[in-house]
Amino acid sequence: MPDSHLTTEFRPRARLLQLLGDQLIANPRLAVFELVKNAYDADATHVSIVFEKINTRDARIVIEDNGTGMSETTIKNIWLVPGHDHREQQRLQNKRTEKGRLPLGEKGVGRFAVHKLGDKIKLITREEGHDECTVEIDWAKLTNVPMLHDAKVEIFTHATPNIFKNSSGTRIELSKLRESRWGRREIRNLYRQIVSISSPFGKDRDDFIVEFSVPDQPSWIVDLPDVEHILSQAPWRYSFALENGTFSFEYSFRGVPGVRVEPRTLTGTGERLKLPLRSDWDANLDSTSTQSKVVADQKTTAGIGTVKGHFYAFDRDRSVMSQFANASGIKMLLDEGGGVRVYRDGIRVYNYGESEDDWLGLDLRRVQNPTMKLSRNIMFGAIELELADSAGLREKTNREGFVENQAYARLRAIVLGALADFETHRFRDKEAIRKSTLSLTERRAERLTQPLENLRSALANKGLEREFAPILARIQADYQELQESSLRVGVSGLGLAVVFHEVEHGVRTLYGALEAGASPDSVLLQAKELMRVLDGFSELLRKGERKRNSLKKLIQRSREVSSVRFRNHDVKLVCPILEDENDGPFGVFAFGLVLGAITNLLDNAFYWLRVRWVTPLVEGEKVRKIYIGVDEDESGNPQIIVADNGPGLDADPEELTRAFVSTRPEGMGLGLYYANMVMELNEGTLSFPDPLDLDLPPEFDGAVIAMTFKRG
Repeated sequence: MPDSHLTTEFRPRARLLQLLGDQLIANPRLAVFELVKNAYDADATHVSIVFEKINTRDARIVIEDNGTGMSETTIKNIWLVPGHDHREQQRLQNKRTEKGRLPLGEKGVGRFAVHKLGDKIKLITREEGHDECTVEIDWAKLTNVPMLHDAKVEIFTHATPNIFKNSSGTRIELSKLRESRWGRREIRNLYRQIVSISSPFGKDRDDFIVEFSVPDQPSWIVDLPDVEHILSQAPWRYSFALENGTFSFEYSFRGVPGVRVEPRTLTGTGERLKLPLRSDWDANLDSTSTQSKVVADQKTTAGIGTVKGHFYAFDRDRSVMSQFANASGIKMLLDEGGGVRVYRDGIRVYNYGESEDDWLGLDLRRVQNPTMKLSRNIMFGAIELELADSAGLREKTNREGFVENQAYARLRAIVLGALADFETHRFRDKEAIRKSTLSLTERRAERLTQPLENLRSALANKGLEREFAPILARIQADYQELQESSLRVGVSGLGLAVVFHEVEHGVRTLYGALEAGASPDSVLLQAKELMRVLDGFSELLRKGERKRNSLKKLIQRSREVSSVRFRNHDVKLVCPILEDENDGPFGVFAFGLVLGAITNLLDNAFYWLRVRWVTPLVEGEKVRKIYIGVDEDESGNPQIIVADNGPGLDADPEELTRAFVSTRPEGMGLGLYYANMVMELNEGTLSFPDPLDLDLPPEFDGAVIAMTFKRG
């Protein structure tokens, strides 16, 4: 048989359009959301959504807007053409509507949301200066024809308008609904999503209003929380902006009714935003990405533009929440709408901030550090972007967030960095509240027995006592051993009191999580973390005997342990004592423990040097420097001085030596805490002297830390 050549074409089946509606739009709620966004693109200022005769055979959804509407030509050449790119071209050409809007749509598939909702569709629309048009689609009939080109759609024009007599607009009537039952929960969730389509912080909030009604079940949506009213009561507020690499913020603690903690405010302009270090979530970043830096610069916002944000935080501790008159409304908002949403040009990007999407990993951060970090159920946030400047952020075809590319990873890093700054400021006021409320309601705070009994009772009520019993027994045993060991080795109670408090606070946190309805798996994970903390401190007490050791040899060993890191971070070590032939001075300490403490201090210094000196070399010379030397205090006790030329301490040293307190994004807050505890265990001290009181080279104007030992 001779060779032949055939030219043919794709022959899509008629059912393809219905499949597009099903597969490209994740769920019916998102389909309604997409139709509202279409109204925004049509320059509408008002959209109404009505669910009529809900949960009956005659149920229908009616969506009507006062936008520009469509002519017969537009329906034929754009609305009925899948994948038409006219919106994308408008955006690329920066062609704005009369109201100054750039279109949100870009792929030409959002209109298929109608096919996700109902099998019968009636479109009524009118463009100013044109006849009113009607299009009716019945999928039961259309899918009976085999090929798409056989699926004919009729467009009826009316010289005398029936709906839009004196204006333009579009009305979509959907019947034979594909979601057979819209229950109270689904309607409430949809209502919450629809009313959140416009940013609560936008400048022109009256420019786009969406109304939602269920005439047959009006009570389903009347008791939903008023977001604006509840946010006005938030004890903590934080706003920020990152523009051209410059970071500014406003922090406000308004106080809590009935709790005697003074309000305070902070502002920062011209700051540098610290970014979280690379981790599993930024796998999309290549090795040359700006995210390898620890501070944001102009390149960090490439393809993103200016990033603005607003965070509101609450305290769900019973003694605090009970001070609010509408505590139930606050809890409802946080449970159903807590988290961080994203808006572009004031219109929400779905599904950030929904219960099923923890795009920032807030809940995991909270589990890892419950003392300081914010989870979704105690905060509400919004990120604002400009559509024209954020071309690097492209929405997924299924309308569930951005494509997870490098621009998205950098956006996430920016938000987490700002959130970490907020958490640092909030922690101070949170601790003041805790101390105030404990003095009133929990005078047993320094004892573990009663909190453990409360926790066991709560576990028994939920049928979880058997599963948790071994862990609770271990926690109690380790706690008692830690107390006895500290007395046996003669450790000062000052440092260990902090440990005991953290353990007791951890047990109360577990109890509070159970009472608030947290999942057993989450509580179990927190319990195991608490057990590991205790294990670590027990090991700390058992690890090595104190004896007379050379400070010079300790410094020498510290340099050897960290030599690779000095090279990798381009840091110059200045250490005069290593050039001395003598072995002294000497102190009494456990060598291994103090070596670990110095390693933690160096770890902090390496990070903060990268914050101040983004470029490690200037004219071939290293500008990042660390000093390690020896000195004596006023009593003649030997000291190791660790100093750097970084930005210096940006918080009260007393706060930084507490467990889980960190000003580093994603920092666990255990480095200085560990170092301070080690010095306590060795009958020494960790202090933060004034550089002017020491004989330091003048370039070391950053953090200065002194480790003072008992004379040997």
